[in-house]
Formats: sequence, C-alpha cells, structure tokens
Amino acid sequence: MIRIRSKISLFSVLAPRISHNSLSVNHCNRAGLPLMNYAFNFLNPSTKSDTFSAPSYFGFSVRLYSSSTDAPAPGLDDEDDNDDDDIVKNGTDSSEVHLGNDGLAKDVKTIMDIIQESGSGPTEIKRKLEHCSVRTSSELVVEVLSRIRNDWEAAFTFFLWAGKRQGYAHSVREYHSMISILGKMRKFDTAWNLIEEMRGGRTGRSLVTPQTLLIMIRRYCAVHDVGRAINTFYAHKRFNFQVGLEEFQGLLSALCRYKNVQDAEHLLFCNQNVFPSDTKSFNIILNGWCNLIVSTRHAERIWEEMSKRRIQHDVVSYASIISCYSKASKLYKVLQLFEQMKKRNITPDRKVYNAVIHALAKGRLVKEAINLIGTMEENNVTPDVVTYNSVIKPLCKARKVDEAKEIFEEMLKRGLSPTIQTFHAFFRMLRTKEEIYGDLEKMRELGCYPTIETYIMLIRKFCRWRQLDDVFKVWNAMREDGINHDRSSYIVLIHGLFLNGKLEQANKYYIEMQEKGFLPEPKTEKMLQAWVSAKQVTEDQLPDLEQKKLEHDTLKEKVKATPSKLNREKDFIRQPEIRKVVREKGFSFWEH
Repeated sequence: MIRIRSKISLFSVLAPRISHNSLSVNHCNRAGLPLMNYAFNFLNPSTKSDTFSAPSYFGFSVRLYSSSTDAPAPGLDDEDDNDDDDIVKNGTDSSEVHLGNDGLAKDVKTIMDIIQESGSGPTEIKRKLEHCSVRTSSELVVEVLSRIRNDWEAAFTFFLWAGKRQGYAHSVREYHSMISILGKMRKFDTAWNLIEEMRGGRTGRSLVTPQTLLIMIRRYCAVHDVGRAINTFYAHKRFNFQVGLEEFQGLLSALCRYKNVQDAEHLLFCNQNVFPSDTKSFNIILNGWCNLIVSTRHAERIWEEMSKRRIQHDVVSYASIISCYSKASKLYKVLQLFEQMKKRNITPDRKVYNAVIHALAKGRLVKEAINLIGTMEENNVTPDVVTYNSVIKPLCKARKVDEAKEIFEEMLKRGLSPTIQTFHAFFRMLRTKEEIYGDLEKMRELGCYPTIETYIMLIRKFCRWRQLDDVFKVWNAMREDGINHDRSSYIVLIHGLFLNGKLEQANKYYIEMQEKGFLPEPKTEKMLQAWVSAKQVTEDQLPDLEQKKLEHDTLKEKVKATPSKLNREKDFIRQPEIRKVVREKGFSFWEH
C-alpha cells in the first residue's frame, strides 16, 4: 500500500465550533479556541478528528459536515451532467472509443465472453486470458473496462493481464479508467498503488497528472469521506504540481457534486487569505445549494452573502438560483429574477431560458413556455434537447401524453436527437409492458440506447406490477446490452423480489451481490437476515412439530373411538324405531 505523507507530519489542527446557521455571520470564528497538535498520517483510516488543517504552505482548514446521501442528484440540465466516468475522459489524451473496427469489436467480444462466462472467478479469468490470442491495444482496454466497470475484480484482473502483454503499455487513460473503477468500489489502497506505479520510479517518466488526483478526490467525495478528499488535495505538493485557485475550485466542485455542500462552503469561507473568493467560487457553492440540495433558503443566503461582499452576480449565478426556484415551483420568483436580469443588462443564456421554460411548463403554462422557445431563437439562443425536455418532463408528470408527444415530434423535426432523459420521462407514465417494450425499440431506432438507470427503472416498475417474468427478462437484457449489474440494480431487484414474496430468490441474489464485492444496503441486509433467521428457527423446530403432530393425530383417533354422551344421543336419534306397541283396555303402551 502506498503511503503518501506531507512534508510536515506535525501540524496544528484548529477545531472551530461553528454552527451551520451562523456561517453567514461569522464563517471562521476562531476566538478563544485551543490549538491541538496532531501527528496526522495521510489517508490514515484510524483518524477520528472531524477537523483538518493543511500544512503551512496551504494554510486552510475545514470542519466536516458530510451528509448521508449516497449519490449525486442531477440538476435541471442533467443531460449535461454525465456519469461519473466523465472524470476519466476529461483532461486525458485519448478520444472517445468507437468500435468501427471489426477486428477490435471481435476482440472485445472475445474478452467479454471470457469474463462473463458463468462461474468464472479472477483465477479462471486470468488463465483463460493467457490462452487467448487477441491483440492488446489502448482502445481495447478502455472499451472492456467501460463495460465491466461494475465488477472491479474482473476489471483489475483484465487490467493486470493487459499490462503484461508484449508490445503494450498502459497510457494515462487506461490507468485513469482503472483507478476510477477501484475508487467507485472503495478499493482506495489498490488505487493508490496504481498511482505509485504511474510515477514510474526514479528513472521512468511519471504519468501522474492533476487529473489523477482529481479522480481520487471525486471518489472520496462520492462516499462522503471529505477528510481524505481534502488530504488528496494536499498531495498536489507531493507530486510537484502547482496549486492555485483553479485547483481549489476543482475541490469545491467535487465536494458539491456529491452533496457535501456544507463542507465546501466552510472551506471557501475559511480560506479567504489563501484562495480569495471570486464569482466562480461562490457560483460553485450556490449551484450546490440550488441544483444538488435544492434549498431555496440556503440559496438565498449565499446570494445575499455575495451582495454583502460585493461579488458580482453573473449569468451563471442567475441560472443557478432561477433553476432552484423552478424546481421548488416558485414561478413568481423565477419570473421576478428573469426580469431583474434584463434590467441589469445580463443577457440570459440557454440554461437560464431552460430553467424558466421548465418553470412555466411545470406551472401548466405550456403555451407561454413554447412562446419563450420562440423568444430564445429571436435572441440568437438556439434551443437544445434540454430545452424540449424541460417541457416534456412536466407534461409527462401531469399525464398530458398527447401534448408531450407533440413536443417530442417537434424536437425530432428540428433534427434534435432525444436523450435518455427524454425517454425516461415517457417511461415513468407508461402503464403496460407492451408500451414499454415499444418505447425501448423506438429508443434503439433513434440511436439512444438504454442505460443502467433505464433498466433499474423498469425492474422497479415490473416488480410493482408483479410481473416477475418481465423482471428477469429485463435483468438478463442488461448483460446482453453489455451493461454489468451494479450495486443499485441488485438492491432494486432484491427489494422487488422480497416484496413479491420470492424470498428464496431474493436471498440468492443477495448472496451473489456479496460475492461480487458490493457493499450491502443496510435495509436490505436487515430485511434478509431477519428472514434467514426466521427460516433457520423454523427448520430447527420442524422435527419437533412433526412429532407433536403425530402425537396429536394419535390422541385424536383415541378420542374418536370413545363416543361422548352427546354423540350417543345423536346416534340414538338416528337409529330406526324397533320396539313394538301393544294395546290394552283401549290404551297404547311400549312393549316391555
């Protein structure tokens, strides 16, 4: 395991007692607080302090306020917010991989067949890879890693095998792809080992870039390990990288992306002397509160703080806060700010228009929203697919199917290709499996292919409809489309099976999920452990129950053999009359 330490291993940690509500008044009140000296190991899991202070050449500290949310929430323009894998693509020296080469496509299929063969573990995969004759290339490695990114063991086995092939050496992009996969699966020690390998030793050329550290920062932020994210930022000095405002803003952006907005805000306010605040830094925090947390109260607080500090609101600031009010269904505030922009001579951009259009459509002012699209074009702002999605989504949510389809057709006429979010809006309102499969086919015809989010949505929907045959059909289709099952898909499937009474199958997939190294979801684990425990108790008691049932049946037979008084009376009533009647002196008597 790589151990990265600061040049200064002993430094002061200041523990500010700052309540979140007081941040707008006094963000870094250090008066009267004691200084404590800590010997801080970089990335030391045993560190419990929730306050971190940088070495003297960084000069900033942060108090941690991590939220418990597990995943980033998309903003209004979620089409622009790609999967986390975009951190691999940004800043690298390779372009998007396309399987136009038949030989490459064949090699990818060969590798995928080996990896996806039922029952193949890392050892078996490695053995089979060593006997295959594919040509190793950067394009092959990147494509295979992208397809198996949810199975880190298989990905790492393939990555190590490829790195030892003659005539091939991993480039920055392949390393970044693998580091991203390891970070996503919380295999941070292994990821740091790869980064050490990228350094190339004393003689080799280092492949480590600031982007490498940014990948690690974002992966730590994704699991809300803010302390290690900040200390990875310190590691820039370790790798002789310059650290300036741009790198600091990258850290703030990574924190906000995964809803650690309160931590990012505290970092910003406590480091004014090292990294002076500007409009962009505040916009990162503002966008976090507006589009990730969607809190109008905190958005207004940051907006006012910018005014107090005389930091100019620009078009990005307006786009963020208008989007926040749009999501909060505060149409009046949206229109008020839209007019305010015009008075201040700030020209609205596409994101501002999209947010206003979304607010109008959400407020059932569809005609006004469509008219604003026309106004966009008059002002030389070209509508994009997000613009039309901003109308389609509210219409679908309001179950205005025909109107949504009209907007969809208009979008196609303009030559705009629908995105996965467009189809997701329609999927949410469908009520029959025939409609779902029809739309899936239409997606493919238009060159828009299902993502893992699409399949998760459909699994959840079919489970709710109790159509389990279609659940497993969709589950198997994921692999056929080259999409590996991830933690989220397993959790949704297990919950769906459990609620449908398929407890044995739910437990089977839960075990499979654990074998793949996915961390169990607490609710799922508790639910299945309770069932397994109850099942074990039942199985243990079954022999006793069977014995008791046998004894009970025997006793019952004995009871039946001894008729009760009531039964005797019933039998007497049912018996035919056999006594004779005699007459004496004009009267009738039973014969004695």
